[in-house]
Amino acid sequence: MLAERLPGLLPPLTRQEAVEVTAVHSVAGILPPGRHMVEQPPYCAPHHSATMQSLVGGGNAMPRPGAVSLSHKGVLFLDEAPEFSGQALDALRQPLESGHVVIARAAGVVRLPARFLLVLAANPCPCGRYGSPGGMCDCTPSMIRRYQGRLSGPLLDRVDLRVDVEAVSRSELIGGVGCAETTAVVASRVREARERAAARYTDTPWRLNSQVPGHELRTRWAVAPGALRSAERDMERGLLTARGLDRVLRVAWTVADLAGRDRPAGVDMERALELRTGVRRGMAVATGDQR
Repeated sequence: MLAERLPGLLPPLTRQEAVEVTAVHSVAGILPPGRHMVEQPPYCAPHHSATMQSLVGGGNAMPRPGAVSLSHKGVLFLDEAPEFSGQALDALRQPLESGHVVIARAAGVVRLPARFLLVLAANPCPCGRYGSPGGMCDCTPSMIRRYQGRLSGPLLDRVDLRVDVEAVSRSELIGGVGCAETTAVVASRVREARERAAARYTDTPWRLNSQVPGHELRTRWAVAPGALRSAERDMERGLLTARGLDRVLRVAWTVADLAGRDRPAGVDMERALELRTGVRRGMAVATGDQR
């Protein structure tokens, strides 16, 4: 349900983005009847039995777009991610970095756009009850390790946010939802944050924090003094890779944009590190009400 709401949080496609998405959907033959242009971010959720070709594209004759291209400028949701084949999952690594996929066949070579928001959902173990209160997990430690190990380290290094979704309690399930925010309210905050980022990157080829190369982000847009201290310490301890540092920095800029700050402070970096590692940080917890 959360993944299905994500396209509604993203701003409508620009004219250029709509042309790109429409072209891909037209080539795939899935353009809705009577619609000449795709104007909203697409959403693609293939079954876990999907092959590598169905994810990245391919075919025996002329290559056809896969799920990574059909979700271009939108959301690609892989439910039960550990159930996908390891070969199919690792094939996502290259388009996640480059934003496109190149498919070579005897009939020709095709370069397709593939800049998407990847969302992975996974149970903590095969039975799904590991770590839950009173869950009575039936899995052995070796079963849990093998299950969690189906998501490779290089793929997880490209995942910026890791969030544990706890089971809903009885009171939450039957209680009121008056304090919940609507999709429209959250979408307005996302739009304002993107406008701040676009204003910051005026006269550059980029518009989003995710598009800025790590070197440019580190050298041209400085964070608050001392904000990188925790990230640098994690790198020295081997808990954070160079790619991971760049991705944490991009998330920190996004957190700052959502909060209306001109640049990331220490609390924004702590929050970005917490989201990447899933480990609570003291500063992030202390300022939890200001997230």
